[in-house]
Amino acid sequence: MNRRPSGSRVLVTLMIAAATAAFWACAAEPTTTPRTPPHVLIIVADDLGWQDVGFQGCKDIPTPHLDRLAAQGVIFDDAHVTASVCAPSRTGFTLGRYQQREGCEGNGRAGQGMPIDDVRTFPKVMQQAGYQTHCLGKWHLGQDEGRHPLDQGYDHFSGFLAGSRSYWPLPRANTARALQRDRSRIDESEVTYLTDWLSDEACRRILARDPARPMMIVLNYNAPHTPMHAREEDLQRFAGIANQRRRTYAAMVWRMDQGIGRILATLDEQRIANDTIVVFFSDNGGATNNASDNGPWRGMKGSKWEGGHRVPFVMRWPGRLHPRHYDKPIVTFDLMPTCLAAAGQPVPTWADGVDLLPYLGGAKDTEPHKTLYWRRMAAAALREGRWKLVRVDQEDGKGHDWHLIDLKANPDETKDVRSANPDVLAYLQARMVQWESHMRTPLWREGERWERNQRYKHRMDTLGRDMERRFP
Repeated sequence: MNRRPSGSRVLVTLMIAAATAAFWACAAEPTTTPRTPPHVLIIVADDLGWQDVGFQGCKDIPTPHLDRLAAQGVIFDDAHVTASVCAPSRTGFTLGRYQQREGCEGNGRAGQGMPIDDVRTFPKVMQQAGYQTHCLGKWHLGQDEGRHPLDQGYDHFSGFLAGSRSYWPLPRANTARALQRDRSRIDESEVTYLTDWLSDEACRRILARDPARPMMIVLNYNAPHTPMHAREEDLQRFAGIANQRRRTYAAMVWRMDQGIGRILATLDEQRIANDTIVVFFSDNGGATNNASDNGPWRGMKGSKWEGGHRVPFVMRWPGRLHPRHYDKPIVTFDLMPTCLAAAGQPVPTWADGVDLLPYLGGAKDTEPHKTLYWRRMAAAALREGRWKLVRVDQEDGKGHDWHLIDLKANPDETKDVRSANPDVLAYLQARMVQWESHMRTPLWREGERWERNQRYKHRMDTLGRDMERRFP
C-alpha cells in the first residue's frame, strides 16, 4: 500500500538524509557476509503510537536518539506485529512464527503463557549459534515454573514477569511485579525511575559482555504503557501540552528516548556500533488509555485495523544496510531468521518469518510475505496485496460478520466493499480457512468483556479516536 507522505514526513525525511551523511562517510562498504557474527540489540517499546516518534512525523514529542537511529538505518513503513496486544505479540516475536500455532493468542493470567515443552524460541536458537543472550524489562510470557526467561533461552534476565507495574520503587511488590536479576529479587532502592533502571541494565550488560562471544540483548521497555508515571523534570519539559495525559505520555516517551541515547552511546564508546544490528519497534499500536497517536491509521491497541498492528520499526546495521525507507510488509517474527542469517546460520524450516536481508539488499524485489494473518478470539484478519479481510464473531456465536477493505483505494479502512467484490471475498475467506486449519484452538480465552470489545472495535461505525477509546 503506497501513501503520499505528509509535509511533516517529507521534512523529517530531508533531515534524516542530512544527518546520515557524516555517519556513512566513514562506514564500511556493504558486504554480503559479515566477518564475524554481529551483536544484536532489539529494543521494544510498549503501546507506543505509530506517529509518536520524530522519524514518523511527531511534532510534540522530540525523540532525537531514535531519529538518529532512523537516520542511519532502514525505516520500515509497513511493519507489523503478530497481534495487537502485548503477550501474543511478544510470543510471535519470540517464537519466530505465528503464536496461534501454539494456542497462545490472548493475554494470559497466572498458569498461562508460552508453552514449555520442547518449544523452539528465538533466544534458544541464538544460544545454539554461540550468542550470549540477555532479556531485560517486561516479560509477560508466563510467570510459573518453566516459563521464566532463563528457561526459554536467555542466559540473563533483569526485569519483571508481569505485563505492567509501577515506574517507581515497589518494596512490597508481588513476585510477578518485583524486579529481579536472573531469579533473585533485587532491592528496589536501586530504582529511581524504572525506565532509567532498564537503560542502566542495558548499558551494564554491554560493558560486561564476554568479548569472545557475540551478544543478543532484547530490551523490553514498559514505557509508555500505563500506569502513567513520569519524572517531574520531564513533565516540566512538556508543560506546553495542555492535555495532561498526553503531557505525561510525552514525558515517558522522552525519558525512554534519552535512555536509548545512552545505550547507543555505550555501543559507540565500546567501538562495537558498526558490528551491532540495532532494531526498534513497538509491541503493538498505541493504546486506548495512554493518549498515544497512531497517525493516519484506523484502530488502536487490540484492533485488527491497521492502527492496532502496524508499528514504528527501524533496523540499523552500519556498512551492511544503507539508510532508506522500505515500503513492503514485514512482521516482527522476521527478526529471528534475519538475525540468524546475519550470523551465518541457516533459517529453521519451522519459522514463519523470513530473512529480510536479501530484500533489503536488492537481491529479492518481491514482497517478503504474500499474505499476513491475525487472530485473537472474537476477531481475525488477513492482508494480501491491496486487500484486507476482517472477520468478527457474532455475539450469539452462530456466525460471522465480514468486512472487505481495498487498502489501495481506502487506506483509512472506512469503506466495506465486499458486496462489490464477491469473488475476492470468497477467495480470501478460503485463505483464512486454510490458514486456520494449521493453527491450534486457543488454550485459553480472555473473558466476555474483551470478546465484546473485540466485536465493538470492528464495527464499521466505530469511527474516530474518541469512539475507539471507548473499547480497550
